[in-house]
Amino acid sequence: MTHWPFKNNDLSTVSDALEIAEENTGDFYKFSLNQWKRHHYDVKTLSTLNDGEITSDAFAMLNKRSRITTGFDSKTKGRDFYYICLQDHQILRALGRDENLGVLPLLVYIFTHELVHIVRFCNYYQRYELSGMGREREEKIVHATTYEILKDLSLPKLDYVLGAYQDEEICHLTADN
Repeated sequence: MTHWPFKNNDLSTVSDALEIAEENTGDFYKFSLNQWKRHHYDVKTLSTLNDGEITSDAFAMLNKRSRITTGFDSKTKGRDFYYICLQDHQILRALGRDENLGVLPLLVYIFTHELVHIVRFCNYYQRYELSGMGREREEKIVHATTYEILKDLSLPKLDYVLGAYQDEEICHLTADN
C-alpha cells in the first residue's frame, strides 16, 4: 500500500495544531513553562518515520525511548523521551473520506490525546507498557480527558471530531473506517 505524506502546506497546520494542543493541555493541567519542559517529546511525520513506526491502525503512534543526558551540573542519567509519530496517510485518508472533518481540528484532537498520554506517563499516573484491558481502560481515560480539555475550545469542525469520540468505548472515527 502506498503511504502519502503531508504536503508542505499541511506541515504548517501540523505546527499550528501542536501549538493549540500544547497550550490547552498545559492550561488544563495548570503547567508552567518549566513544568512542560519536564515532558520530553517530539513529533515525527511520515517522511521521518522508520518502518516500525508506521501503522494502518491509528492516526498517531506514541513511541518511548530513553536518552542519556549529560551536563556540567548534572550526573549522566537516562531520561524518557516520547515521539508522537503522526500517520499522515491515515489522517489524509480520513479527511478524504469524511468532508465534515477538518485537518486542523482533527490534528488538535490527535495531539491533545497524545499529550495527555505523555503527561500521564511522565507523571506516573499510568505505565507506558500496557496491554489488553489496561490499555482499553487507559484509552477511555485519555479520551475523556481530551474531551474535557477541548470541549470549550472554539474551533470550526472541532465539535464534529469531539462528537465522534464522546462516550464511545472504542471511537468510531478510527483510521480504518
